[in-house]
Amino acid sequence: MILKPARLLLAMTALVALPALAQNAATVNGKAIPQARVDQLVKQVVAQGRATDSPELRDAIKKDLISREVLIQEADKQNIGNRADVKSAIDNARQSIIINAMLADYVKKNPVKDAEIKAEYDKQKAMIGDKEYHARHILVDSEADAKGIIAKLKAGGKFEELAKQSKDGSAQNGGDLGWASPATYVPEFSKAMVALQKGAITETPVKSQFGFHVIKLEDVRATKIPPLDEVKQQVAEGLQQRQLAAYRESLVKKAKVQ
Repeated sequence: MILKPARLLLAMTALVALPALAQNAATVNGKAIPQARVDQLVKQVVAQGRATDSPELRDAIKKDLISREVLIQEADKQNIGNRADVKSAIDNARQSIIINAMLADYVKKNPVKDAEIKAEYDKQKAMIGDKEYHARHILVDSEADAKGIIAKLKAGGKFEELAKQSKDGSAQNGGDLGWASPATYVPEFSKAMVALQKGAITETPVKSQFGFHVIKLEDVRATKIPPLDEVKQQVAEGLQQRQLAAYRESLVKKAKVQ
């Protein structure tokens, strides 16, 4: 069969258009949704571990993009994008996206080294110590009140009942602070706590920046510190956050702010 020039041109045009159509996942009122956009979102979802690449996932993402396109077209008809509050929100979102991308690049270019992770782990391990303490306390504003509570305890008063006078949130739980390392508390509190025998209370009020404490030591046990392999990622993330904070602070210091 010999095609006439007009038909030949039409056939060639159709063939050229096929790849272009194949690159679109859908069109909404003539506006194309590129297949590449679907692929990108699928890749993001899979990378985040939220799902595996499947026809169902792709179909769900495609439907969501279609719905979003319908909504944005309607919003454009209503000129929503030109409202001052919307423009401000868009600008803030744009800044956040760009800043986060920049910080992500900084992390990639300045990865935390294994030696740094090990050093931080050892530092935290030393701070925590080899013992944990289960303590209770009663916190009041005046030394006189604290002395009065100690006198009542020595006379047979129950710590849990007297703890209701405490201005600390632990008052509702009998002053119970649970298990913690001495490093958790302010130095004055820690020093007094570790000096106690099991079941004993402080003979005199312990003064700190928060007020006056009456402390009771319930028990002591060996600290269970997980091995580095179990917390390596957590330690690395903590170091990265400090690294990013220092980077941001250095940029602020360099900036000319008036």
